[in-house]
Amino acid sequence: MQFPAVSHALSCYLAEINRFPLLSREEECELALHLRQQNDLDAAHKLVCSNLRFVVKIATEYRQYGYNLLDLIQEGNVGLMMAVRKFDSTRGVRLISYAVRWIRAYIREFILKTWSLVKLGTTQAQRKIFYKLGQAQRALPYEDFNYDKVAEKMGVSTSELKEMEVRKQERDLYLDGALAEEGSATHLDMLADNRANQEELLADRENDLGIKSQAKDLLRVLNPRERFIIENRIMAGKPMTLQDIGGRFGISRERVRQIEKTVLTKLKRRFQETGLQ
Repeated sequence: MQFPAVSHALSCYLAEINRFPLLSREEECELALHLRQQNDLDAAHKLVCSNLRFVVKIATEYRQYGYNLLDLIQEGNVGLMMAVRKFDSTRGVRLISYAVRWIRAYIREFILKTWSLVKLGTTQAQRKIFYKLGQAQRALPYEDFNYDKVAEKMGVSTSELKEMEVRKQERDLYLDGALAEEGSATHLDMLADNRANQEELLADRENDLGIKSQAKDLLRVLNPRERFIIENRIMAGKPMTLQDIGGRFGISRERVRQIEKTVLTKLKRRFQETGLQ
């Protein structure tokens, strides 16, 4: 059985399952009989392994939904195992013909459950629309797609069809999800980093140090009252009020504001002279 170009992990898996031989109808019937009558787990293992390649073939039909093929195969394998458990060879049907329904059901259930954090197909009708809509969109050119005609053919309303299309398009995006099946890059790696780079951080740090140095030099030339006002109004984590400072020095609130303004003007002029921001 030939498959399209695949990743290394999938290639290894395909090489492994192709080692298992296909069973004839007689071999299949005998193993199924052993399983049903004796609960022969070895027989179940052989029935499953001989049909794993068919699961891959079915899973590839759902790749257009954007899932990792190995994930789809894994779900299909669960469906195959359920089919083996319930298979009755006396009905004259080959295992894979019976198992196809189970394999598809498990793959489709996986897609619907993981498509979005918001439940997508909660009713049988919605599940039908989900898959039939995709088939119709792939079968018709974009310009020929007519919602009314497609809805009528599917036996649903146009509004239901359009609602499902919107819900299908609104996929969840996981920031730590891989951009491709192979590789470690994630969507998070592609987000812009608006933080300052190292050069900017260093420049800001040097500027801050310069400001602190100039402020200390200026404080040394201020008189005690001016220094107190600056330290307790501008530099304090919890500034004092103009009223409190005025009461301490026996001056008005307005006089405190004037002194503060005068000192700040001196400080600003000194910063400008030194080129600090």
